[in-house]
Amino acid sequence: MDKIALLKEKNLQALKGGGDKRIIAQHKKGKLTARERLQLLLDDGSFEEIGKLVTHRSTDFGMEKEIYPGDGVVTGYGTISGRLVYVFSQDFTVFGGSLSETHAEKIVKIMDLAMQNGAPVIGLNDSGGARIQEGVVSLGGYADIFLRNVKASGVVPQISAIMGPCAGGAVYSPAITDFILMVEHTSYMFVTGPNVVKTVTHENVTSEELGGAHTHASKSGVTHFAVANEIECIEHIKKLVSYMPQNCEEDAPVYPYEAGDEMRAKLNGIIPANPNQPYDIKEVIEELVDVDSFLEVHKEFAENIVVGFARLGGRSIGIVANQPAYLAGVLDINSSKKGARFVRFCDAFNIPLLVLVDVPGFLPGTDQEWHGIIINGAKLLYALSEATVPKVTVITRKAYGGAYDVMNSKHIGADLNYAWPTAEIAVMGAKGAAEIIFKKEISEADDHEAKLKEKEAEYVEKFANPYGAAARGFIDEVIMPDETRKKLIKGFKMLENKVVKMPKRKHGNIPL
Repeated sequence: MDKIALLKEKNLQALKGGGDKRIIAQHKKGKLTARERLQLLLDDGSFEEIGKLVTHRSTDFGMEKEIYPGDGVVTGYGTISGRLVYVFSQDFTVFGGSLSETHAEKIVKIMDLAMQNGAPVIGLNDSGGARIQEGVVSLGGYADIFLRNVKASGVVPQISAIMGPCAGGAVYSPAITDFILMVEHTSYMFVTGPNVVKTVTHENVTSEELGGAHTHASKSGVTHFAVANEIECIEHIKKLVSYMPQNCEEDAPVYPYEAGDEMRAKLNGIIPANPNQPYDIKEVIEELVDVDSFLEVHKEFAENIVVGFARLGGRSIGIVANQPAYLAGVLDINSSKKGARFVRFCDAFNIPLLVLVDVPGFLPGTDQEWHGIIINGAKLLYALSEATVPKVTVITRKAYGGAYDVMNSKHIGADLNYAWPTAEIAVMGAKGAAEIIFKKEISEADDHEAKLKEKEAEYVEKFANPYGAAARGFIDEVIMPDETRKKLIKGFKMLENKVVKMPKRKHGNIPL
């Protein structure tokens, strides 16, 4: 068969949906094809393909004999629950999904359309990287995509699902997007692979250990969601999109909700009598938000802070909460970065923020100081100070020191600040404070321990409660835990038309 006849045959197969034997091989590995992924992701019959017959332009290294319509990526648009999205799905069965000049042009085209029409971009990544046969042209294609990722950042939501390999320069496009999902055991991400690592550092490491889903979900924080298989990944994308607006100029969709009894009696007994005893902040979240609406983000990373989306009275909110069940809920480098990243996404896309506070301070130690807790802690402070969406804070227990300021205090622009009667708002814990303030009296006492306890109780009565802050207006109301949900629904409803005029500037300089 001559070259023209071969091309016609491949065009015909593409229009019919393929039939390539390599697709069957992919199924045996538990992977879906590029088109099957899109079929599962989008509403039935909604997908419209763009660039189906595009082929590469390379003539080096015998490439003119290897021509496949679509050139390794399926691009187009469709709907998820009736809402427009732009998509690309890389096809590993064509040159390992490698990115060529035309492959990149197809992705760039749908990204440009997404920005022009104000709709999310979803990328299903499954690529061996740059197409070596095309040299710098392929590298330039990646840079063209990176530029669009940056331009689209904060304009339309960008979601990246890693369905296979993602290595070298290819990792930087997902890294710029808003959310990354990875499939356990079939996907990996790294800048340099195990062979290069072994050559340079003499470390023996597998692809899974170096850049698998679990590694990036728990150690690096690169991926926001690690899922068991591709079908679960696609369902996760659909759920994630449901909390977001189409673009930065719209609000997230509102879901039907019928008001009922909004009191939550379980919350009254959730704080332990012992102030040093932990409890799970996720139990508080589940009581506050609409039933089964909480979608946790970065679940396995920096577990001393919990972030995620939920609905309150049918409306999307973002939640940032200290987790006293892990490291007592202290702020550290990773939790600060995790919180800041999530806050900035919510602010960019008009999603109100609920901050739940139970924080004893910042994690002390040389490791934290030497690795930049100062500048990293400042990221969370900057993000919450910068955010102009409705911001509501509930202090459930401890709010000590600088961490009180950082966790969406009234002083950095929170709109409504509530505290439970169990709240302790102070510079530091009562025991440590008493040891400093009453050092002389304690040292001169006959019974040091009894005097310390006496002064500790005195400090608690004076400072370790929410009433002093409420008297100064730093807390708007001290509320019973069971009425928190009712207060939040009313508060966010009151704030839904909030407008803030910021000083004229090109952009701020967040401490990176």
